[in-house]
Amino acid sequence: MRVLLLSDTHGTLDARIAALAHDSDLVVHAGDVGSAQVLSDLRKACPSVIAVRGNNDVPAKWGGEQAALRTLEDHAEIELPGGVLVAVHGDRFPAAQRHARLRAAFPGARAIVYGHSHRIVIDDGALPWVLNPGAAGHARTFGGPSCLRLTATARRWNIELSRFAGSSPPSAAVQARSG
Repeated sequence: MRVLLLSDTHGTLDARIAALAHDSDLVVHAGDVGSAQVLSDLRKACPSVIAVRGNNDVPAKWGGEQAALRTLEDHAEIELPGGVLVAVHGDRFPAAQRHARLRAAFPGARAIVYGHSHRIVIDDGALPWVLNPGAAGHARTFGGPSCLRLTATARRWNIELSRFAGSSPPSAAVQARSG
């Protein structure tokens, strides 16, 4: 199963990341979605989209899109081949000891994807893995929009990072990890 992991679009989904959703079986958005349009664009590319609420996903910032905002949960636990993926925004877990606290909160997960910091993280040195795909929009991308692709089988999970330059054509630097 191919799962596209993204976060922190803040109302704008980078087109190159949207294109990666076409080749995915599932898209998981770890919060700060920013608008119903982002969810709509993702669903056009991949019908299966799970998104959680971030600290910026509040009524005042979503305007007339309250119905879409109400569909966002605080976290999601997703059964995948080989284990459970948890999606949470991460803002309720202070930066100090964030990974230890996420692992303690979701010990049955194989991996936890979070956002909030806009910083890419692949912490696969312990279970559950703690992953942050960085920012998939245009706000605070720290080097360019990014996302992670999780390939999950019953025996093995593999993580691949895609990061795009701010204004270059759709080509990505790709780095893969597995376990």
